[in-house]
Amino acid sequence: MNLSWLEDFQALAATGSFSRAAEARHMTQPAFSRRIRALEEWLGVVLVDRGTHPATLTETGAWFRNVAREILTRVERVPDEARAVDAATSATLRFAATHALSLHFLPQWLRSLESRTSIGPIQLASDVLQQCESWMQNGRVQFLLSHAHADAPGRLPPQEYPSVQVGADMLMPVCVPGRGGKPRWNLAAGKRAAGPLPILAYSAESGLGRLVRTLCAQEMDQSAGKPVFTAHLATVLKSMALDGRGIAWLPHSLIENELNAARLVPAGPNGWHIPLEIRLYRRAAPETAAAEAFWLAAGLAST
Repeated sequence: MNLSWLEDFQALAATGSFSRAAEARHMTQPAFSRRIRALEEWLGVVLVDRGTHPATLTETGAWFRNVAREILTRVERVPDEARAVDAATSATLRFAATHALSLHFLPQWLRSLESRTSIGPIQLASDVLQQCESWMQNGRVQFLLSHAHADAPGRLPPQEYPSVQVGADMLMPVCVPGRGGKPRWNLAAGKRAAGPLPILAYSAESGLGRLVRTLCAQEMDQSAGKPVFTAHLATVLKSMALDGRGIAWLPHSLIENELNAARLVPAGPNGWHIPLEIRLYRRAAPETAAAEAFWLAAGLAST
């Protein structure tokens, strides 16, 4: 029996016409009629009363119409169910993380977790926060690692995407040092500065940019800063800052070595620094056994 025969039969039952059903199924009427006859021969019963116009289903045909619909619906669900079973038995952990955290924090954090529990294979997708949140929402990944702040919530509702804090960071304005190791540009100077302060800004889709715009809007207005370069990656802004092109807000975890070596220095007082949480997000729905074990280990490690 060919599953397409069931679709042919559904088309005939819906139209009551061999010619219209054949047209809907993109075949000639003789070919369509042969397929309906083949289905009847396979079942060993007559499904269609061909002596009426329009054609009507026999009593058995009316019963089989519901059966055929159930079969087709069930078959349609099989691929999704098969993927779900495969995912449930998979040991691979699917992660999304912002670029800034992927480079430094993630490897160190995983190393600390591995000292407490066994971790299987990890598949990492790294992008801007907006894209990472989309991956979480469409189920492409099981976990999302990102910076967070209570006053600048993201796109993941906490009731649907619970999270746990797994680290802390600091978003701080930095630039290259000038004479005497002091910052070449100082945000504290504000409008007293000789000219507009060059700002290396984040683009709209950047999660760190969202934090800066939300939490430092008033300070930015008072700083007399002027964007001279815009990018969505913190690593790009870091390179531009090291090249002496302006002030960039960068996470401490990304520039710790440069700060220690005085290649970058704070470009403003501590009041300009933004304390951040590093949070691990998941879906509220049950996950694979490996993912649930990882979530438990991450939660215990954070306490």
